[in-house]
Amino acid sequence: MPANDAMDKLVSLCKRRGYIFQSSEIYGGTGSVWDYGPLGVELKRNVKDLWWSAMVHQRDDVEGLDAAILMHPRVWEASGHVDGFTDPLVECGSCNRRFRADLDEVLAGQCPVCGAKDAFGEARSFNLMFKTFMGPVEEAASTIYLRPETAQGSYVNFLNIQGAARQKVPFGIAQIGKAFRNEITPGNFIFRTREFEQMEMQFFVEPGTDDEWFERWLEARLAWHQSLGIRPEKLRVHPHGPDELAHYAKKAVDIEYEYPFGWKEFEGVHNRTDFDLSRHQEYSGKRLEYIDPGTNQRFLPYVIETAVGVDRTMLVALVDAYREESIEGDERVVLALAPALAPIKAAVFPLVKKDGLPDVARALHDGLRSASIPSFFDLSGSIGRRYRRQDEAGTPWCITVDGQTLEDRSVTIRDRDTLEQVRVGLDHVRGWIRERLDG
Repeated sequence: MPANDAMDKLVSLCKRRGYIFQSSEIYGGTGSVWDYGPLGVELKRNVKDLWWSAMVHQRDDVEGLDAAILMHPRVWEASGHVDGFTDPLVECGSCNRRFRADLDEVLAGQCPVCGAKDAFGEARSFNLMFKTFMGPVEEAASTIYLRPETAQGSYVNFLNIQGAARQKVPFGIAQIGKAFRNEITPGNFIFRTREFEQMEMQFFVEPGTDDEWFERWLEARLAWHQSLGIRPEKLRVHPHGPDELAHYAKKAVDIEYEYPFGWKEFEGVHNRTDFDLSRHQEYSGKRLEYIDPGTNQRFLPYVIETAVGVDRTMLVALVDAYREESIEGDERVVLALAPALAPIKAAVFPLVKKDGLPDVARALHDGLRSASIPSFFDLSGSIGRRYRRQDEAGTPWCITVDGQTLEDRSVTIRDRDTLEQVRVGLDHVRGWIRERLDG
C-alpha cells in the first residue's frame, strides 16, 4: 500500500473511532497540534502507565519526578538551548514558504510546495524554543521559555531526589511530561508536532561504568517495545556516527520503526557523560558532585539517557496494529493492538433487544467497568456490524449474551485476532479477561 494511502486510512480511522482529532478543527485547525479523543486518551494513558511500571514500579533504582514546564531561563542557557537549539531555515523565493534546510526536497533544490527549482535563499538559524514572558511586563528581564525537553528538570533536581530518596549511584530519575518545539516543518500526523509528551529517564552512573550501563539500557528498551507486541522486524537500531553525535554525547543510538513514510527514530539512548551536571554546576554556582558513602570519593556522575516520545510510540502502536483483511469474502479493518494497550478491553452485546438479554448484558458490562476493565455496551445493529466496529476500535474481545445465557449462564467470547469463539460462564468472565491481561 502506498505510504500516503496507508497514512490517510489510519488518520481517517483515528478520527472515525475517536482516537485523534485535529486541534480546533471547527476553526480550520491548528498546524501539527492534535487532540486525543475518548479512545486516544486511553491508549495514551496505557502507553504511559506501561512505561512507568517498567521504569519505576518494577525497579528500586529509578525514582519518579514531575518537574515544572516553566523553569528558570538560566537552565536553558546552561543546557545550550538558548544559543544552540536551532534548525537551519531556508525560504523559497517563489512562494515565500520556509522549510528546514535538511529536507530531502530542499537538498535536491526543489520547493516541496510550489516545485520551484533552485529558488532558495541562504540558510539561517531558527531557534525552536517557544518564548513567552513571566509577569505583567514584556521585557527581557521577564523572558521565559516553554521547555523543549523534560530532561533538564531531572538534572537540576539530581541532588534533591538523591537525598530525599536516599539513593546511591547508580540510580535514575524518570518523568513523563509535555514539551514544546516550534518546529519549522512538522508533519506525518502525530510523528512531528509542536506540542508533545516525552517519557525520559536519566540514569546517573560512576564514570567508567557508563559503557556497560549504556548497553544494558539499550537492551532493556528494545525488549520493552517488543513487549507491546511491536513486530521485531519493524524495529532497528541506528548508531550515531561521529558526524551525527550531539555535542554532549559520547555515544548515541536511535531506535527506529519502519513507518509507512520510512524508517524514523522514536526513541534515543544516549551517553551524555557529565556534560549536563557540569554545565548546571557552572551556571548555578552550586556543587552537584555525588559523594560515594563508601569511599568518600566525590565525582560528577555520567548520565545514560533513554528518551522516547509518547505520541510517536502511539503512532508506532497504531501503524503496527493496522490490518485490512478478507474473512470469507467479507472485508474488515482491524487494529490488532496488544490487549494491554487496547483502550477498550471488552465489548458486551445482547444478541437481541428482548427476552431480558439487554438487562443481563448491561449487568455484565457494569461489573467489568467496576472491576476497572474498560468495557463498551452496544445493542445497535447486527452482531456482524457490532463486531466490525469493535475490530476497528482495537477491542480484543467481544462478548455476546444470547438465549443460551438464560439457560446455563454462559456467554460467547469472540477473539478479535483469531475469530475463535468460546463459551465462558457469566461468573467467570471477569477472571477470564483479567488472566489474559495479566499474562
